[in-house]
Amino acid sequence: MSENGRNDIRRLLRTFGVRADQEITAYLEANPDVDVLNLRVTLEDLTDYGSSPPAEPLHLEIDAEIRNE
Repeated sequence: MSENGRNDIRRLLRTFGVRADQEITAYLEANPDVDVLNLRVTLEDLTDYGSSPPAEPLHLEIDAEIRNE
C-alpha cells in the first residue's frame, strides 16, 4: 500500500474519531439519565464495483458500552 493510501485511511479514522467523540459527548450531556450507552461502529465498503465485486466485501463491526459516570 502506498503512503498516500495510508494517509487517506488515517485521515478518515481521525475525522471519524473526532466527530464521533463530539456527537457521543453531546448526546450524553443532553441525556444525563443514560447510565450506559450501547453503541455499534460499522465500517462498510460503499464502492460501486460494477459486475466485479470482491469475493468478500469489506465489513467491520465493533460493539462497545460507553459509561456515563
